[in-house]
Amino acid sequence: MSFQDIVLSSGVRTPFGDFGQSLRDVPLSELGVHVVKACLARAGLAATAVDHLVFGNVAPVDHDGLFVSRKIALQAGLPEESAALGVSRACGTGSQAIVSAAQQIHSGHSEVAVAAGGENFSRVPYLAHQVRWGAQRGPFEFVDGLDYIYRCPFTRELMGDTAENLTARFGYTREAMDDWGFMSQQRAGAAMASGFLARQIAPIDVPAPGKGKPGVRRFEQDEFPRPQITREKLGTLKPAFRKDGLGQVTAGNSSGVTDGAAALVVARGAAAQAHGVPAQARLVDWAVVGVAPEIMGAGPVPAVRKLLQRTGLTVADIDYFEINEAFAVVNLHAERELGIPKARTNLYGGGISIGHPPGATGLRMTITAMHHLADSGGRYAVISMCLGSGMGMATLIENLVR
Repeated sequence: MSFQDIVLSSGVRTPFGDFGQSLRDVPLSELGVHVVKACLARAGLAATAVDHLVFGNVAPVDHDGLFVSRKIALQAGLPEESAALGVSRACGTGSQAIVSAAQQIHSGHSEVAVAAGGENFSRVPYLAHQVRWGAQRGPFEFVDGLDYIYRCPFTRELMGDTAENLTARFGYTREAMDDWGFMSQQRAGAAMASGFLARQIAPIDVPAPGKGKPGVRRFEQDEFPRPQITREKLGTLKPAFRKDGLGQVTAGNSSGVTDGAAALVVARGAAAQAHGVPAQARLVDWAVVGVAPEIMGAGPVPAVRKLLQRTGLTVADIDYFEINEAFAVVNLHAERELGIPKARTNLYGGGISIGHPPGATGLRMTITAMHHLADSGGRYAVISMCLGSGMGMATLIENLVR
């Protein structure tokens, strides 16, 4: 069996919630169940036909965090005899969920799978390491669990500091990064207004704020985008990571901390056809490479190069690119080093405007690319991102909607 036989279909996601806002009180497992059910409904696929769920997540939360893939599978209606797998590959975790599902199929261990993933960073706890073995008296420190995610495991720099390193090493400017951030916000705003993003979203009921008996409200669109922000305002934001007067990375040219989940069907072509699942795209290949951890944002460049080399394609052959906006400098670097034009990348916003929950990001980008190819009639799309700890990942999909 070749990857020619592995198709993607019926991708869907929750709206992405701003940190501490609409999804704060929704357990991650509930977000996962919601998108898996919505994905299956769009595919017209019975949950009992799915034999494997792969769920990507970098920040386990809640009491079920370490078992969340299996919990989501059963609560979404998958049969007890189905299997569940949890995966983590830093910022490429959503893409890895797709790849891992495809590998299960390629090896003959699965026929019809769902690749899903998500984060609820708003629910990441504070940690008290001293309590278990010796906090007998006096003060002790609480550690923010998010600090484990946003710091390089080698240098202990914040990921934003590694973006500053990339900026300085390759000579990118604050002006260019703010221009990219502004473009991302404008493109996300246009995609919201046109309904493009709404086509990907399965609205979800969330707790409604207010006194007295809690109510619910319908949460229907991403709440992080700021399409109304001006370019002038972005230029006034202070550096977020370097306070030495040399910093250029700001909140306006960095990805947002957001919560959300996404899912899509990954199936052997014949199995998809047998179940009436529309074959919308196929997974062609992928590549993962390492780079220096202190400039982890350089990762998409060698990852895309390796992927194109493996497939015998060139940048000119790719109709559309989704490159994660972890920081604007990541996209500027990929644009300059690979020769990717702005007119063929991130046309609907990205991490800066929509946000970046790593377990869902690669899935969101893949779903966006699938919609773009179907709308435009293009053939190939590349989805790529840098990975904290010093890696890059890229996947290639081919449009099957004719």
